[in-house]
Amino acid sequence: MSAAAEEAARTRPGDDGPGLRQGSLGLIETIGQSVANIAPTGTPAIAIGVLVGIAGIGTWMAYLIATVGMIFVAVNIGALARRHPLAGSYFVYIGRTLGPLAGMIAGWSIVAAYLAAGIACVFGGEVALANVMRAVGLGTFTPPAWLFVLVFMALVWALAYRDIRLSSRVGVAIEGLSLSIIVLITAIVVARHGTAIDPIQLDLAHLGWGGVMSGLTLAVFAFVGFESAATLAQETRDPTRAVPRAIMLSAVVAGVFFVAIAYAMVLGVADETKILAESSSPFAEITGRAGLPWASAVVYFAALITVFASALACINAASRLTFSMGRFEFIHRSMGAVHHRHQTPHVAISAAVLLIALVCLAMSGVEPLDGFGLSATFSTFGFLVI
Repeated sequence: MSAAAEEAARTRPGDDGPGLRQGSLGLIETIGQSVANIAPTGTPAIAIGVLVGIAGIGTWMAYLIATVGMIFVAVNIGALARRHPLAGSYFVYIGRTLGPLAGMIAGWSIVAAYLAAGIACVFGGEVALANVMRAVGLGTFTPPAWLFVLVFMALVWALAYRDIRLSSRVGVAIEGLSLSIIVLITAIVVARHGTAIDPIQLDLAHLGWGGVMSGLTLAVFAFVGFESAATLAQETRDPTRAVPRAIMLSAVVAGVFFVAIAYAMVLGVADETKILAESSSPFAEITGRAGLPWASAVVYFAALITVFASALACINAASRLTFSMGRFEFIHRSMGAVHHRHQTPHVAISAAVLLIALVCLAMSGVEPLDGFGLSATFSTFGFLVI
């Protein structure tokens, strides 16, 4: 995977269309790709209970340690992104450093990780929608799994296929809205509690460091996808500066959010962490205790739109990776095709959407939370290889 091969892959239009639309994304849209892939709103709404069950009152510390670790990782990814501003991210970084075989393994691993994360988003969306419908008293009208999958993935495909600027801006808007909702409701919960000071959580000597260390893997999983801005390097203005900044800012913003929200949620249940650990709707537990029963519907609506944004970001990332692998001819050349009008890797996008939809339909008999856990675990293995 030589420098000459990189330049050819960057500029070769291929048989099916021109190259990707270069310079179409600014810093905000690039940050939006990474933040949407992280889907931070999904952590307090769905996933945090598992970590609380392990780390207890030290959950915020587990997220803090994970944040510091991710900042170091972001520095290294940023250095590689400056050297190789291509759509292949890890596929190119590792291929140039360790050789073509390692690059191919990295490429397939990260593509599988993003696709599995997309599947997890679909199941997470089912959980969030069911919680919204129950909260508004319409639980019996929750649509069947197969219908949800088809509508959800059709919308994702339409946005990803049409325009990277449109899909990135939708992701930014959705994440901005959902994070604002979560932060506002959390602030109200803390205000209802009367104080933000929790002596038990701030007593570092009694945090239960064994649980904190055991929970680090799950804390790191919450950041999965923060590096995905690198997959849009060819479509970003001044990628050697914008991409490293986007990756670093995404890690920092997500980390601060995770630490603060974990601390506030444990505070909201008066340090009775078992309540959060045993609930499938952990955020509803703290809003109910704060006398805000209506807030759970709003929060899970925010979770629903954020997993949609995350699924869209997963498709964008996975398709750019397979596009790059197609251009380097590590997979079929058709994956490197670009739409004449939209300048998106339309074949790679359609293949990714179809695969996710088929897997989700095949698993439609599985409980959504179980499906979320299984697909998220598989996704983690792909990132661990990297």
